[in-house]
Amino acid sequence: MFPLHDDNPTGINPYITIGIIAICIVAFLWQISLGPAIQQAIISLGVIPSVLFHFKTLSPELVVIPPSMTIFTSMFLHGGWMHLIGNMLYLWIFGNNVEDVMGHKRFILFYLLCGTAAVFAQAIPDPHSDIPMVGASGAISGVLGAYLLLYPHARILVAIPLGFYIHTTRLPAGLVLGLWFMLQLINSAFTGNQGGVAFGAHIGGFIMGMALIPFFRRKGVRLFAPGRHHKH
Repeated sequence: MFPLHDDNPTGINPYITIGIIAICIVAFLWQISLGPAIQQAIISLGVIPSVLFHFKTLSPELVVIPPSMTIFTSMFLHGGWMHLIGNMLYLWIFGNNVEDVMGHKRFILFYLLCGTAAVFAQAIPDPHSDIPMVGASGAISGVLGAYLLLYPHARILVAIPLGFYIHTTRLPAGLVLGLWFMLQLINSAFTGNQGGVAFGAHIGGFIMGMALIPFFRRKGVRLFAPGRHHKH
């Protein structure tokens, strides 16, 4: 099951959401333009826990920025087209509504804080790991956590593959995002901190998003509100 659209219009133009998507796309195009050197870029600009916590250091030719800054650069890099498309789809569907309830400036800070929490949630359990972490999914997970508390009753159009047939239906956001979070917990329990999808980062970002939204929402915005549906 994967989301396609939500019936929850916004009252502002989501400039920051669009800007983040644009930066991620441009960054990925830059990555693939590097050819074989793309792996060096991921090592230099992605988060490597053992380097972040100063257990190891990179070769001098790979050092581009301080290790602490890779927390932020890693949020805009991706490991492949499907990684990028999946993350940007989730950000496009859910980010505009979260940006709407807190405003542009607060949304930037919220997004970066969720991404930072996601990095540490993945890195702290295995601080000696040499596996680079890249991707916006940790920060976007924070957006999903915030959306869950804001609009659990909003309707989400989802696609459900059934063999060669794809069924579409509308489900409550609470169900869609709740199932998504449960899947992250299950996958994290079975895979741990092995290479691949950083499920720990997803969990950490999601929880941080839920924790921050009560403080980042504009005055008068209530939690657990019904979605604002389009009129037909």
